[in-house]
Amino acid sequence: MAKDYIGYHAMTDAALRGVVREALRRIEKQGLIGSHHFYLTFKTHFPGVEIPGFLREQYPDEMTVILQHQFWGLKVKDEQFEVALTFRKLPATLVIPFAALTKFFDPGVQFGLEFKSLEGEAKAPGPTQVSPPLPAAEQNHVMPDEPEPADLPAEKPAAPAEVVSLDSFRKK
Repeated sequence: MAKDYIGYHAMTDAALRGVVREALRRIEKQGLIGSHHFYLTFKTHFPGVEIPGFLREQYPDEMTVILQHQFWGLKVKDEQFEVALTFRKLPATLVIPFAALTKFFDPGVQFGLEFKSLEGEAKAPGPTQVSPPLPAAEQNHVMPDEPEPADLPAEKPAAPAEVVSLDSFRKK
């Protein structure tokens, strides 16, 4: 294969991050409409990411946040966005550069994107058939108002990953 001197993959990646930026700008102005809500996965140690220390310790590589019911203060800029969420009953403002994102998923319309990381870890950018997010025990997934660890039952060793269809949870 010939060397790509133009950088099509980088341009595609930047354009698709623009899709996420525009989606966030729309909910910044009008709020979430219909069944739309967002799962945003990002690298926690990416330059410019600002999260509380306890979250960085708990999620040393990657973390997923959900923008659905309990978020506020969404501010979208050209290179980053910030949003306030509650973790362990404490409000926290997260600042996330768009370049730190590795995945974006809107389960309300089954639309998802994966982004190529700087290290080239993720798949090539582009619309994908993204499977539903894994259960919290199987990925770095944070939901607002997470119970305190002392309130949680003792965890069993993680079972092998299993794909679950969202169809069983849909209203008929």
